[in-house]
This record gives sequence, C-alpha cells and structure tokens, in this order.
Amino acid sequence: MSDRITNIIAGHKEISIFRTSVTNSKDISKLEGVLNLLVGKNEWNFDLEDVDNILRIHANIIVNAFLTQEIMKLGFECDELF
Repeated sequence: MSDRITNIIAGHKEISIFRTSVTNSKDISKLEGVLNLLVGKNEWNFDLEDVDNILRIHANIIVNAFLTQEIMKLGFECDELF
C-alpha cells in the first residue's frame, strides 16, 4: 500500500482544543474510557487550571464532532475551540 493511501486511511493527526465542564479528576475518570477508545491512550490531556477546563487531543480531526457528542452524552459540556 502506498504512503499516500495509508495517510488517507489513517488520517493526519492534529491537536484540537475543547472547552469543557470537567472540573476534577473524578470527572476525568468518567471520560477516560471514551477518550482512550476514540483518541488513544496518551493522546489527550486536560488543563483544569485554565478557566475553560481545556481538553487537548492529538487525533484525526474526523473524530472531533463524534467525541464532542460522546462527552455530552456522559453529562459534560464540550465545545471545540480549534
């Protein structure tokens, strides 16, 4: 398989940033399984010291909308900033 086709299938990973309502490690624990499944272990982190409780992910941007929906299903706000 050529590198070009592999890149189309695997997708180009980018850093995306989301504003969330996650406020503590207990909240993060509730989301850990979904984040690991959709984004990958060690490919996401939270900055709870930021006023917007930032979630950063390193993944194909195709997952962004789906990830936002799944986080909201678990009872948290999640808005993609960029």
